[in-house]
Amino acid sequence: MWTRLFRSRARLIRIVLPAVVGVSAVLGAGVIATGKPAAAQSGPAADRYVDIASVPRSALPAIEPDASTGTYTEDCGRNRNGHLNADNLVVSPGVRGSAHHVHDYVGNVSTNYLSSNSELAAAGTTCVGGDRSTYYWPVLRRLDRMGSDAHAVGGGLDDNMGRILTPSSVVIDFRGNPVSKVVAMPRFLRLVTGDPVALYTGDANVRAQWGCSGFQDRFTTKYTLCPQGSGPTRTLDFPSCWDGLSTDSADHRTHVVFPAVDGVCPHATFAIPQLRVTLTYALSPGVPYAVDSFPEEKHDPRTDHGMFIDVMTDRQMSVLVGCLNDRRHCRAS
Repeated sequence: MWTRLFRSRARLIRIVLPAVVGVSAVLGAGVIATGKPAAAQSGPAADRYVDIASVPRSALPAIEPDASTGTYTEDCGRNRNGHLNADNLVVSPGVRGSAHHVHDYVGNVSTNYLSSNSELAAAGTTCVGGDRSTYYWPVLRRLDRMGSDAHAVGGGLDDNMGRILTPSSVVIDFRGNPVSKVVAMPRFLRLVTGDPVALYTGDANVRAQWGCSGFQDRFTTKYTLCPQGSGPTRTLDFPSCWDGLSTDSADHRTHVVFPAVDGVCPHATFAIPQLRVTLTYALSPGVPYAVDSFPEEKHDPRTDHGMFIDVMTDRQMSVLVGCLNDRRHCRAS
């Protein structure tokens, strides 16, 4: 849907490579002079950034007696092997380069636009413990450095300029529900969080949570300005109320929805393990950065999003659910 939407609209005027070099130089000068990212043609406007000190703490829901308060943490690396592409297997299977921006992967090492469930189940993984699930999100770029994909689909050809950053940390957590026990996810369940076309469609599906390391539970839909010794973070919370029937739906959302703010799932849905992916980046204060996006979305921070395909075995999922429901804190090994 997202690809068809943007193919029907006029493409933005391309920025030629020499101009990008000049813009990067001006942007870097603006950062040095002001301590804040300057507005630039190839990056987001300055008002898309906010000082983390001004962001309030998020409130947590109350814990009920039947809550599943355990956690299950996986180490799937931070994509140092460079598994990158502009595909989106969840939203546009079979269509190469459909994302028009670059995705960063951990977990299943084979994921691309042609991957079948059986191929995913047979592939290797970067996850300790053997979880073959697919976890992916758009890359973050440093805008004052030139990227190696300036002439590639998903990169410069889609107005995504700058050097791709490898996260300094990727933490994958599965959490329970604050009011009830959770049931197992079905194998090959597809999940989507966030909205890559939020600038065009509005805020209904926006789930962007930008923050800074060391500032727990402070989230904003703007890019964050972090102090010395702290770097920007992205927290991707996935929906966790399943319809009990489907592994996907036409809009890739209605089969699994988000709970209410108090954790209660809607009628006729079942609480499943809630996936949270936390990405941290080692960037010094003032270094300009932006998330990859569709060209028309202008790197707006609200467009941050993520995808997940569950390829855990029944045994792996059973262990995970047991940890959450028994209120234990487990780590895959």
